[in-house]
Amino acid sequence: MKTLVLAEKPSVGKDIARVLGCKSGGGFMEGTKYIVTWALGHLVTLADPDGYDKAYKSWDINHLPIMPDKLKLVVIPQTSKQFKTVKDLLMRKDVGDIVIATDAGREGELVARWIIEMAKCKKPIKRLWISSVTDKAIREGFANLKDGALYQGLCDSAKARAEADWLVGINATRCLTTKYNSSLSCGRVQTPTLAIIAKREEEIRKFVPRPFYGISADFGSFKATWCKDNSPRCFEKEKMEAILAKIKTQKDGVVAEITKTIKRKLPPRLYDLTELQRDASKRFGYSPKETLSIMQKLYEEHKVLTYPRTDSRYISEDIVPTLGERIKACSVPPYSKLCAQVLRTPIKPNKNFVDNSKVSDHHAIIPTESYVNLSNFNEKERKIYDLVITRFLSVFFPPFEYEQVAVKIKIGEESFRAGGRVILSQGYQAVYNGDEDDEDEEKGTLPPMKRGERLPIKALKITEGKTTPPAPFNEATLLSAMENPAKYMETANASLADTLSKTGGLGTVATRADIIEKLFDNFLLEKKGKEIFTTSKARQLLTIVPKELKSPELTGNWEQQLSVIAAGKMKKNDFMKEIRNYTREIILEIKSSTKPFKHDNLSTTKCEKCGLFMLQVSGKKGDMLVCQDRECNTRQSLSMEIRSKCPNCMKYVKIIGAGEKRQVVCSCGHKERYEVFEKRKKEEKNQMSRRDVEVYLQENKKKDKVDVNNSPFAVLKGVKFE
Repeated sequence: MKTLVLAEKPSVGKDIARVLGCKSGGGFMEGTKYIVTWALGHLVTLADPDGYDKAYKSWDINHLPIMPDKLKLVVIPQTSKQFKTVKDLLMRKDVGDIVIATDAGREGELVARWIIEMAKCKKPIKRLWISSVTDKAIREGFANLKDGALYQGLCDSAKARAEADWLVGINATRCLTTKYNSSLSCGRVQTPTLAIIAKREEEIRKFVPRPFYGISADFGSFKATWCKDNSPRCFEKEKMEAILAKIKTQKDGVVAEITKTIKRKLPPRLYDLTELQRDASKRFGYSPKETLSIMQKLYEEHKVLTYPRTDSRYISEDIVPTLGERIKACSVPPYSKLCAQVLRTPIKPNKNFVDNSKVSDHHAIIPTESYVNLSNFNEKERKIYDLVITRFLSVFFPPFEYEQVAVKIKIGEESFRAGGRVILSQGYQAVYNGDEDDEDEEKGTLPPMKRGERLPIKALKITEGKTTPPAPFNEATLLSAMENPAKYMETANASLADTLSKTGGLGTVATRADIIEKLFDNFLLEKKGKEIFTTSKARQLLTIVPKELKSPELTGNWEQQLSVIAAGKMKKNDFMKEIRNYTREIILEIKSSTKPFKHDNLSTTKCEKCGLFMLQVSGKKGDMLVCQDRECNTRQSLSMEIRSKCPNCMKYVKIIGAGEKRQVVCSCGHKERYEVFEKRKKEEKNQMSRRDVEVYLQENKKKDKVDVNNSPFAVLKGVKFE
């Protein structure tokens, strides 16, 4: 008898098959003991409403709520061929058992279990649970296969989450859409996310700046700031003017106190996916979805980083013996010297990055034991890899240590303060060249001084400023808000807040990127520069959607119960009974609501298909016209931002118009036909810019033992420059 191994993606399946000695087949690979096949993500999903009754194909508010006794599964048409392949393999008489090798987590479990259920296969199940797809990890995983029954609770919680989202999401979306004849999508994650952004916008809108004042004392080599009760601000200008008048006759300040404190800053914790997405957004402007896509390639194709969809920033103790091999694997320029420095002494794990209690399904993102070849990476892959490796190496270095100096100076009866610091040990900052040091404390140096010393005053002046509102969200800060949404909850429920914190907040590390993209695609969010704002459509949606669907508390409540289901302490059916009751309540609330919704973004352009005036909307990458009739849904592009620079001013350009009338325009006034632009870009692809040359030379200078007089220039010989 043979064992059928079911992976989630072809790339992972083929890696497993190679390790197990299987040869290629159509949609699977087979050996003497194993058959390896794969899904293409989800092959099976929950049926649409019309799968229960053809009448549901037409959206009608009178059909709601749609509440089937049992939710049905259907094969996704686009991947039905692969499902048939997997089903045939599952039912083969020479297949005795199944190894689920999909991604190790709730969603991966669902992918496999739905396929097995749809195929009506009852064969014994084992589970492969690994965090990387290197040959070593695969071999070790198969040597330690788990009984599939151990994951039944995880399976039930995954099914419960999917079915609950179907019942609530489909019914609420259909009810709102049909009641107001506008495409109004809502759900337990996307709607609270909108509400969080709207709340920030309201805070900004209501914010009234307040002027504040201070006094600066210039002592020549440094400046000190007036303070009272540890605050350098005063909101009464007259008071500060009176103080200045009182002390301006003073010629000297007297050093009243000198406080020196030794401080230690630990290396930042390892990356989980959300932290990596935040950093990639802040540093490179990558969207969360883009970062996840790059990580998937580094994990699946290049096999140099571990599983990306993790919410842990620690590794478990069983990973510690492999750390030396992982460090050696990434020991190539520009990391070779740092790696050699780490490997000079035995690796000593500590609680800053090793903690079993803080690792659930997967450990933090770290390098695998596979040796890296940086020349195989494109620019974006290189940048993400660099973030992960630099963070990984930093945890093996000692803390950054410095002496913080705080000086209190008396001018007359008034107190002034100044601060500085002396670096004692760079520690892990040597890995980052100081770039990661984000301390808010004063970083300058102060001249030597002692208590009682008199310091001549060069100048005294009043300083002014204004309080500022909270900043609008960008993709990095929105990820943080989704991960920790407790402070946006209307009621302070400590238990739910704790659950949201433990379960990762709104959405999961794997779904947040798609949720944000969906909000843009539905024209509920728009971007202005890097900042994110709600659209008029979103703000109106928040006025008509049921209150519970706008709060993170709903997710917290669900996750509490899903965790209990996963632990085997609650039955899935009990949870689903509550969900059905909740669905009935919100549909009744929407139907009976008298709150209005109207389009306030009508253009003067009529739809070519139905004749209605079209809506002008802003997407993530540009502006477009969309027919107001949700069933027509005709779209016409007005402008699209692209990652290409103007040949005159080097700012990013955008495409305006459609069809043959398309033009590429820049804010500086540059215009060119799209055909001309395309021809120019093709020619530029065959050229190497001076910037490219500079980067290439700098990279080669960093390499160990490179003959800079020959190697780079030999490679660049004959290159055509711009």
